[in-house]
Amino acid sequence: MNQERVYTVLVEPHFSEKVSIQGEDSNQYGFKVSKDATKAEIKEAVETLFGVTVDKVTTLNVKGKNKRTFRGISRKKNWKKAYVRVAAGQELDYMVTD
Repeated sequence: MNQERVYTVLVEPHFSEKVSIQGEDSNQYGFKVSKDATKAEIKEAVETLFGVTVDKVTTLNVKGKNKRTFRGISRKKNWKKAYVRVAAGQELDYMVTD
């Protein structure tokens, strides 16, 4: 995978109650990823950017919700989520240091 693709696979970290509970128990983290990203690309991107060993990657497509406004009904965009499990004893550091 080329170096440009490594930086475009991961969109942003995904924080939720489920992800925080899994992070404490099983070293699992959540990410929003690009819609066309594969599990192998996600694994390589996390290992390259964070310097950890990835054990498992699970992906799922999230359907956008319908929202009702006074102008009518609108729809949020569909997106893809990835749960990444890192090796025991390792953790991801989201803080950026300059």
